[in-house]
Amino acid sequence: MAPRLILVSNRVNIPDSKGPRQAGGLTVAVNAALKQREGVWFGWSGKVSEDGAIPTPTIVHRRMRTYVTLDLSATDFQEYYNGFANRVLWPILHYRVDLAEFNAGDLGGYLRVNAHFADALSPLITPEDTIWVHDYHLLPLARELRARGHQNPIGFFLHIPCPPPDILEALPQHWQTMGALSHYDLVGLQTVQDAENLGRYFAIQGSESKRAPGMFEIDGRRVTVASFPVSIATAIYARAARNAVRSGMVGELRDSLGGKRLILGVDRLDYSKGIPHRIQAFGHFLDKYPEWLGKVTFLQVTPKSRVEVPEYAAMNQEINALVGQINGRHGDAAWTPIRYVNRSYTRAALAGLYRTAQVALVTPLRDGMNLVAKEYVAAQDPEDPGVLVLSQFAGAAQELDGAVIVNPHEPEGMAEAIKTALDMPLDDRKARQHRMFAHLAANDIDRWAERFLTALGESREQPGLLKGLRQLFAQRA
Repeated sequence: MAPRLILVSNRVNIPDSKGPRQAGGLTVAVNAALKQREGVWFGWSGKVSEDGAIPTPTIVHRRMRTYVTLDLSATDFQEYYNGFANRVLWPILHYRVDLAEFNAGDLGGYLRVNAHFADALSPLITPEDTIWVHDYHLLPLARELRARGHQNPIGFFLHIPCPPPDILEALPQHWQTMGALSHYDLVGLQTVQDAENLGRYFAIQGSESKRAPGMFEIDGRRVTVASFPVSIATAIYARAARNAVRSGMVGELRDSLGGKRLILGVDRLDYSKGIPHRIQAFGHFLDKYPEWLGKVTFLQVTPKSRVEVPEYAAMNQEINALVGQINGRHGDAAWTPIRYVNRSYTRAALAGLYRTAQVALVTPLRDGMNLVAKEYVAAQDPEDPGVLVLSQFAGAAQELDGAVIVNPHEPEGMAEAIKTALDMPLDDRKARQHRMFAHLAANDIDRWAERFLTALGESREQPGLLKGLRQLFAQRA
């Protein structure tokens, strides 16, 4: 059998006869990795079965790809997904130790599901396969596969931030989860800071640094840690945006604005996104610059997520209250300052919204990368581009140097940034857009996948790895 690439993630997006479902960032990344490669995509089906049911993998073939999915029991879903992954790992990795709710049962469920995944995946693996595991749901998977005798190259990519060691060590029994990353050959992270944080964690836990940048030896195993900033399909997204402006939905939006400027925010409902801070900043902007009253509309698109988690329901209530206060204070019969929408849009529709907006507010309190920022840049009309206002705590801030960078914890400063963005001259906007788009075109999602897989392929060959890592770090400089 020819060598294959096996992708493993929490969820699998299987295309149907009508084409792929709405594609998120992970799906775009997986598609780039599997482009022109024979491959397998393995993960949870998204379905929950009754407790006690024996999980049997479902296998679907589509052209060169095989999709293998596994159901979760109700208990596994609660403990592994709702519990440990989303109420412990997610807040801690986003620097919010105060929001983590740990219990041993949830950790047990998390480890159990990773073992189930390894049991189901193990018979499908041949010695020639390369395995690439994605995201915080599956930190221990390489350890489980190694325990089952697999010596394949196994890489891991963390799509969310990695905080400093003192925060990682606040995670109870952290070596069971974060420490399990030492069983991978290559661990990729979004930013140099994230990679340095994980490297310092390994060093504190007793690893021995090697001569190559980011290489550590732990209990006889060698693992390399490096940054690989994830990206988008830049040219494809730009084309989609050009086409989307002719859609009926975009036309209706423009008609409804009546010539007013549009400020746009697009975020999943999550405390890491800083949505309340952003709304307060827009309120400060209207308070300080009343000449903009009736001339600008802020559209915040926020699909609800994890609605069964109480913190998210409370957050939605807080946002609704803030929106109501600002609209009540500044709005009138002919103008609503803020439109708050709790629904999802297709990627094509979002591309049209991005191209229509004169300003995008991408201001998370902490984010691994934030692909909305990159999509907004790719979607702009180069002859009349909008302005990106970007949090300094988003990974994208390390690359998009043409954005107006803000501290999302400072509402007054964000209000000034909104004013700067709305007043920015055309020549300045075009120069910033040209610089950022050129970077995204040269570093698109295909280039990201190739860089990671090349480094993973060299990860066991010291000379090749040293050369590859030197080149990688030279590109980052």
